Amino acid sequence: MSPAATRILLAGARRRGRGLSTSAEPSPSPSLSPSQLPRGKRWDAMVIGGGHNGLAAAAYLARAGRSVAVLERRGVLGGAAVSESDLVPGFRFSRCSYLLSLLRPALIRELELERHGLKLLPRSPSSFTPCLDGRYLLLGPEAELNRSEIGKFSKKDAEAYPRYEEQLEKFCKLMDFVIDSPPPELRQLYHASMVDRMKDKVDKSVFWSKLLGIVMQQGQKDMVNFFDLLLSPASKILNNWFEGDVLKATLATDAVIGTMAGVNTPGSGYVLLHHIMGETGGQRGVWAYVEGGMGSVSSAISKAALEAGVQIVTNAEVSQVMVDENTGKVQGVALVDGTELHSSVVLSNATPYKTFVDLVPANTLPEEFLCAIKTADYSSATTKINVAVNALPQFRCCKNINPEGGPEHMGTIHIGSESMEEIDIAYKEAAGGFSSTRPVIEMTIPSVLDKTISPPGQHVINLFVQYTPYKLSEGSWQDPAVRKSFAERCFSLIDEYAPHFSSSVIGYDMLTPPDLERE
Repeated sequence: MSPAATRILLAGARRRGRGLSTSAEPSPSPSLSPSQLPRGKRWDAMVIGGGHNGLAAAAYLARAGRSVAVLERRGVLGGAAVSESDLVPGFRFSRCSYLLSLLRPALIRELELERHGLKLLPRSPSSFTPCLDGRYLLLGPEAELNRSEIGKFSKKDAEAYPRYEEQLEKFCKLMDFVIDSPPPELRQLYHASMVDRMKDKVDKSVFWSKLLGIVMQQGQKDMVNFFDLLLSPASKILNNWFEGDVLKATLATDAVIGTMAGVNTPGSGYVLLHHIMGETGGQRGVWAYVEGGMGSVSSAISKAALEAGVQIVTNAEVSQVMVDENTGKVQGVALVDGTELHSSVVLSNATPYKTFVDLVPANTLPEEFLCAIKTADYSSATTKINVAVNALPQFRCCKNINPEGGPEHMGTIHIGSESMEEIDIAYKEAAGGFSSTRPVIEMTIPSVLDKTISPPGQHVINLFVQYTPYKLSEGSWQDPAVRKSFAERCFSLIDEYAPHFSSSVIGYDMLTPPDLERE
């Protein structure tokens, strides 16, 4: 039997982490408990997991007239897109994901998320890289700023940078079609009617013919460059374009963020493209904060879903997808409390492994398919540290002190990323099972633009840190001393660029790779 025959669909199980407890933002209206669902009802679709992808899928189905129930294991919604308020009293943290750009514009428009409370706060400048020698690099959506800033390091790079952006923009337009189109399924329609088989062939033909047309518009040279980008290490791509270490390192962080990969890892070039495929307010590659934290994203989507008639159920952990032993067709889901809910279509917002290995009964899916699922590698060496501080960090390389926030505080601040060699060393240490001696840190300070998440004069700081192995060669992430030592290592590194940062810390919350997986 083919995997598609089970009618289990993945509703975007993973998104950039750029989580979750009972203190997260509440759902927009009282959610149901499993006991409140109507007994015996057969739903058109069930959604396992109330993350933002699962909520969006449910909203679209309900708007199309389908009866849909979302089943969330925890007491709150949002998955990785949550805001939490009791980690440090008075501060509200986007505990896991912390920036928005890749949420598709059509989804924001069609679900009317702004009407449901979504407010984006674009960042300009969007990037700041301080250097220990007193220099710094600012980058953003303004071409003149980029030319001036890059020119401080290399006039040649300043001339090349607009052409680099132009080429990536071309490739993004190609990817837009792929991202926004339903992907053609690889499935074997053994028992399908002739009409269904013909429709499947037509749908696939339409997709591939449109994609071929877009590819032909690119031209041979651009397509060679496109596949080179997809398959090459980021270091090769960036060395071909630029000569300045600081610029290359700044751009290289987007090629490795969230991954267990280095700048010399084949395929990391694609990740460069991935992180500029999004947009904010029609501007390509611009990442934004969300007012109130990332929980506001999930809140807006859940409001759209509820308005469309979705039934959202919290504290409803699914123990198994029910599959008919004779036909191989999905019958619904069973909850850990024994409740059975019936539907012929189940969507999963959990990971592929959790869905197909843990929830689908054994001997249901082909061994070849399960082997592919079990060997898929989506490991990450990222630790997220959420910090409350009593003052903004002031960087040595900036002459002016900006207690209320200057250009250097608006976007992503790259710490320990002055050369690709630094990033590569940090990666190799983690590949050997050791957390990086000098971690690669992406710091963001959303409270500079969002005044709703911290007390006056104090700030919320997100540290997205690499590299930290899932399993350490020495010690364990469960050991408080190991956790404290690594956090202090990160704070000390920041002190080198912004003196007295460590002394400004009021409190912090740290999520290592095992913590992120569990939450």
